[in-house]
Amino acid sequence: MKLDGVEVRWVEMPLRSPFRTSFGTQTVRQLLLLRAVTDEGEGWGECVAMSEPVYSSEYLEGCADVLRRFLVPALTGPVDGISVAPRLKKFYGHRMAKAALEMAVLDAELRARGVSFGRELGAVHDRVPCGVSVGIMNSIPELLDAVGGYIDEGYVRIKLKIEPGWDVDPVRAVRERFGDDVLLQVDANTAYTLGDARHLARLDPFDLLLIEQPLDEEELLAHAELAKVVRTPICLDESITSASSAADAIRLGACQIVNIKPGRVGGYLEARRIHDVCAANNIAVWCGGMLETGIGRAANVALAALPGCTLPGDTSASDRYYQMDVTEPFVLEDGHLRVPTGPGLGVTPLPDALDSVTVKTEWIPL
Repeated sequence: MKLDGVEVRWVEMPLRSPFRTSFGTQTVRQLLLLRAVTDEGEGWGECVAMSEPVYSSEYLEGCADVLRRFLVPALTGPVDGISVAPRLKKFYGHRMAKAALEMAVLDAELRARGVSFGRELGAVHDRVPCGVSVGIMNSIPELLDAVGGYIDEGYVRIKLKIEPGWDVDPVRAVRERFGDDVLLQVDANTAYTLGDARHLARLDPFDLLLIEQPLDEEELLAHAELAKVVRTPICLDESITSASSAADAIRLGACQIVNIKPGRVGGYLEARRIHDVCAANNIAVWCGGMLETGIGRAANVALAALPGCTLPGDTSASDRYYQMDVTEPFVLEDGHLRVPTGPGLGVTPLPDALDSVTVKTEWIPL
């Protein structure tokens, strides 16, 4: 298939409520949507970078620039989904931008072939269990109200964002209010140091599924040391950027669980390789989320349906974050989301909804 060009669309999606983590508070999700136009049809991709480089080194305007100047121009001639990553390998980093472009090309290819994302990745389930991520709140009563609402909606797992000063007490409060049967985990987004090991061990009595990325992303050895002090399983997120980094982390004993975020690792095909590495080493995986629209959510749900994804992911329903999605909404059914079965992503943006949140567009020709 031949790529004619890529339309880059800047989108601003208002959040239903502020979402606070250890690195900041979001009230609007700004992101890039890509439309790859080929001689065989179109495909969509989503760039999950944030507007500022606070989660990773990437940020939206940087992604747009590298797409414009380097990545899209590299895809001249015949192209398909599996050939994108090798052709972009000479450009260092920029995994989120690369992932968005690969996703758009792969979607176009699969739509033309009549194959779904789930089938291409190797999905074995037609629906997936859904967890929800709960941001840092202003008070414990506010947190308990939020958690209670999500449990009432049917979410099967609760993840609490934590940071120093907001960790043991909120976890204790949630356990005391909702009991031991609730699947509960925490996410630190690199907010702690190895010096906090004994403090983090105070979370052990609450029978958490995992503690996600407690230390800096580059500190694999420190995570291995932390794992000797705490009983709660360590899950890595930001530290895992490729199948090889996952293999290294496993070999070092730095994690017992891996959160796979396709944007962070350079795309869904690399995400599948990470899944396979973890499965071969009996390491549980689950699919993380980056407040995606229905476009990215469709692909994430397909990934979450792989056999090694044995823990509920952050594949929440559309209305967890947005009053209106850019696709038909993903709706929670008995704590699960259905895996799209149509060609490609199995979803298509709704023109009016998409236009209402679009700030600007740019066409990158080939």
